[in-house]
Amino acid sequence: MSDAADAQTPIRAGIPEHGRVPKYFAVKTRLEGVLDDLGEGGLLPTERDLAAGFGVARETVRQALRELLIQGRVRRKGRGTVVAGPKLIQPLSTASYTEGVRRQGRVPSRNLIALERLAADPVLAAELQLRPDAPVWHMERVLLADEERVGLESTYIAVARLPHLERDFAPDTSFYAFLRERMGLEPVVVDERIETVLATPREALLIGTPPALPMLLLHRSSKDADGVPLERVRSLYRGDRFSFTVHLDTTAGSSSSGSGSGAGSGSGKA
Repeated sequence: MSDAADAQTPIRAGIPEHGRVPKYFAVKTRLEGVLDDLGEGGLLPTERDLAAGFGVARETVRQALRELLIQGRVRRKGRGTVVAGPKLIQPLSTASYTEGVRRQGRVPSRNLIALERLAADPVLAAELQLRPDAPVWHMERVLLADEERVGLESTYIAVARLPHLERDFAPDTSFYAFLRERMGLEPVVVDERIETVLATPREALLIGTPPALPMLLLHRSSKDADGVPLERVRSLYRGDRFSFTVHLDTTAGSSSSGSGSGAGSGSGKA
């Protein structure tokens, strides 16, 4: 495990451990700063001007723009490209990754990448209702089904909740089973959002996919029975191996349940 200071290393910005960053990804990162400055509806410079400004070939700029287009950061308007507005958010509720994979006769497992204590940034502290810089656990794991790498998950939870997580929890097992059976904790209220993205070079390397493969990204936050925030989870699944469905039953009020199909079913839960 590393110290909180390690949270700001280049690895956290999507750079692979070997340090070689594709040129298009570096351009895309710089373009994201341009988008932030322009704001929604802002018109981007032409590919020719961007290429000259960044000192790269037009095809490199074109590839970076293609990724931003797929991610919904930009959109075409006439012959130009403008900054897109926020994506629409639809409610989603799904079954746990572990349960879903087992239901389909597959064996779920996980490989631990990192289990570390970090100081919560202002956004995370607010989401978990913690004081700024309060210690949180960050656990990153590769998700597998029958030993095939299918996803990557990052979980954030307050150290005060689980002061000895590194000692008490076996990271290749279900975190939710651990919370429920060992710690008496269980998510009761859950908010989840799903979107399509491309993996960073580091994420693609860990999952074992090409960076151009579309991914399903789930953002999850949950609260316990007392309404106190419990965790924040970011789960990335291979788009060629997963699909998600949601079942709505109007005869049973507003309850809903969901499941995934493909290599296994999944959600932010593990």
